Amino acid sequence: MDALELLGHPVRLRIVHALRGGRELTTGELGQRVADVSKATLYRHVELLAEGGILEVAEERRVRGAVERRFRLRQERASISAEQLQQLTAEDHRRGFAAAMAALLAEFNAYVEHEGADPINDLVGYRQHGIWLSEDELTQLIEGMRAAILPVLPNEATPDRKRYLLSPILFPVEDPD
Repeated sequence: MDALELLGHPVRLRIVHALRGGRELTTGELGQRVADVSKATLYRHVELLAEGGILEVAEERRVRGAVERRFRLRQERASISAEQLQQLTAEDHRRGFAAAMAALLAEFNAYVEHEGADPINDLVGYRQHGIWLSEDELTQLIEGMRAAILPVLPNEATPDRKRYLLSPILFPVEDPD
């Protein structure tokens, strides 16, 4: 399986999200973060990601006679290259978008089902805005979003930080002609 196919599944995408930011987690710890996924399914997808080179074993240790493995994300393999993007078909884009939306919905459901979830105090947002933009304005908007997001991507977990999932989605909705 190539990276596009590996990352195009909602469960595998959620595993990748859970390992971002330099995290090293066991399959059991991953299971806590995607608690709505069965253990068998989780193990199968972790194995596929490892076989595909998206995950690597960071550490192995023996625990009660079994080998416990801690996995980490191989950042260089966990994204789609500009070349790969250029080669995507409309169907590839549909499948990728559907996987991303399914992962987003599953993550949101896990959040709201979690005891103590507080969308108001957690500043949860999911608004949509229809905006008119020239090509220059669109470029400025994208550059502004990148300028706001890139500095916080390398943030590591600390006691005063919560992990958020930010999913910017942008596409034209009608032809102005």
